[in-house]
Amino acid sequence: PRYLVVSGAGGARAWALTGPVSPTEEVQMADTRSPTVAGMFYPADAETLLATIRQYLEQADPPEISPVHAIIVPHAGYIYSGPVAAFAYRLLQSQPSLPGRIFLLGPSHRAWFPGVAIADVDGFATPLGIQPVDRAFARALASTHREFSAINSPHIPEHCLEVQIPFIYTFAPDAPIVPMLFGETNPARIAELIEASLEPDDLIIVSSDLSHYHSNEQAHRLDSHVVQAVLEGDARTVATGEACGQAPILTLMKIAQSRGWQPNLLDYRTSGDIAGDTSQVVGYAAIAYTEGG
Repeated sequence: PRYLVVSGAGGARAWALTGPVSPTEEVQMADTRSPTVAGMFYPADAETLLATIRQYLEQADPPEISPVHAIIVPHAGYIYSGPVAAFAYRLLQSQPSLPGRIFLLGPSHRAWFPGVAIADVDGFATPLGIQPVDRAFARALASTHREFSAINSPHIPEHCLEVQIPFIYTFAPDAPIVPMLFGETNPARIAELIEASLEPDDLIIVSSDLSHYHSNEQAHRLDSHVVQAVLEGDARTVATGEACGQAPILTLMKIAQSRGWQPNLLDYRTSGDIAGDTSQVVGYAAIAYTEGG
């Protein structure tokens, strides 16, 4: 079966059965993926969007650490999660060099499928411009390993990767991305395959929110366990905690363990902390992986 989630700008909420995703039913996109949630999760007007991102970046105050090899960032509407995500993106802007390629990992909210779906397009369009995709690499990976498929159907309605692109475009507009949506898969195996393809100047971005629709107090309590587990490299606790991007996070943790990368918490807040409504909140964390912690 395939599952459909009804999402708002604050996060995903309701699931409904629809039907299987099959390669034979692949939906063709043009060579560029058009924005799906512009005007809802973030401003559709380029000038307003750029001003919004710049404001979040100016307000963020991450520690001065480098080199950064990977980050975990949230993916809700910018008014909710943008200030938290900005901590990681401001840190990336301060790095001594730009990434050569960006692996962009996130959970599929709207479609079930086996393995990891890599978008088969030349670029992701945003109001600011088009972020290029390493299409040749995506196709090669899909043709070599059955765990990957170069398919577009899951990417068309998905927001978790799209909301990262405007932030990426502000500091690395020419860096090709590898947009990966995770279905049902083994994070340890995906980590092994991604790590084998990593170049020294590659960057990994994991898109994930934390707990959903608890009270603010309960969300802080639940999220603190997951965040601490990430910081301690405790994959078992992360696997039993609340995070919609659990599989991508576990994938990154496995790669980080192999490479000796150390996680650094940059910021944690809930939508209630940021927007004020603390009755049902979503948790957000920004974490950066560096050498030596």
